[in-house]
Amino acid sequence: MSKTRIVIIGAGAVGSTTAYTLLLRNRVDELVLIDSNQHKAAGDALDMNHGMPFLGGAKLWAGTYEDCRDADIIIITAGAAQKEGETRTDLLKRNVSILDSIITEVLKHNSTGILLIASNPVDIMSYFSLKKSGWPVNRVIGSGTLLDSARFRYLIGSELNIDPRSVHAHIIGEHGDSELPVWSLANVAGTELALSEEIKADIYANTRDAAYQIINAKGATYYAIALALDRICTAILHDEGAVLNVSTLLENYHGISDVYLGVPCIVDRQGVREVLQLKLSADEQELLQRSADKLKGLIGSITLGN
Repeated sequence: MSKTRIVIIGAGAVGSTTAYTLLLRNRVDELVLIDSNQHKAAGDALDMNHGMPFLGGAKLWAGTYEDCRDADIIIITAGAAQKEGETRTDLLKRNVSILDSIITEVLKHNSTGILLIASNPVDIMSYFSLKKSGWPVNRVIGSGTLLDSARFRYLIGSELNIDPRSVHAHIIGEHGDSELPVWSLANVAGTELALSEEIKADIYANTRDAAYQIINAKGATYYAIALALDRICTAILHDEGAVLNVSTLLENYHGISDVYLGVPCIVDRQGVREVLQLKLSADEQELLQRSADKLKGLIGSITLGN
C-alpha cells in the first residue's frame, strides 16, 4: 500500500496547529510543511519531530513545492492579514495574488491530489483555486461552514445540556457574516429543539461572531479549524462518505450557481462526491441567495488569474 502524504502550505497559526493535530491523531504517513518563511516551517517541523518518541509513525519535514508531487491532499492556509485602513476588497486582491503564486507552483508538481482551502475568505479563495487550477470541482474543496456548524452544535448542546455530537444542525452559506442557520431542520434524535426565538437568536449571533470574539481575546483562531481540517482529511483518506458542510461550487442549488458556498456534501476519496440539497424554508432560501449574491459581488470586484 502506498504511503499517504499531506502537504500544508502556510505554517502560521492555522497551518502549524493543523499539522500538529494530524500528527497527534496519526492520520497520515508523511506530513510536509511549506512556508515562505522557511525558518519558521523548519522550526515547527523540528519542534514536532522532537515529540516523535511519544508518538511514532509519521514522517514530518519542512519541504518545498517539489514535495507536492506525491501528495494526496494539499492544504492551503497561507494568506495575508488585514492592514490598518485596508479595505476588504484590497485584502482580497492581495490574498488572491498570494494564492495565484502558490497554485502556480503546486501545478508544476501535482495534478491528481485534492486541494483543501482554508485561507480566508475561504469561499472566494476556493472559487479562485478552482478557476486557477483547472482541476475537477470535486477535488477543490473549501473548509466552508464545517467549523461554523460545529460552533452552532456546541452552543445548542450547551443550552440543552446535550452532547453536541448528538445535535444535528447546519450553518450554510458564506463562512462569514452572511452565513445562515438552518433552524427548520435542526433536531436532536429527530425531535424539534425546545428553544425560544430569543435563545435561537443569541445562539446564532454567538456562532456568527465567534471568530471575532476569539480574535479579540487572543489574536487568531486555530484549534477548532485545525480539528475541522483534520475531519475533512480523514473523510478523504479513509473514503468515508461522510456528510460534512464544506464549501463547493454550487450548480442550481435552490437556483444558485457558479459560486462556492458551505453546504452539506458527501466527502470521500474522490473529494466532494455529491452535494446534498437541503429542504429549506422560504426565508432560509432568501438568506442563502443573499449570501451567494454577496460573494458574487466580491468575486466581481477582483480580477481572477488565468
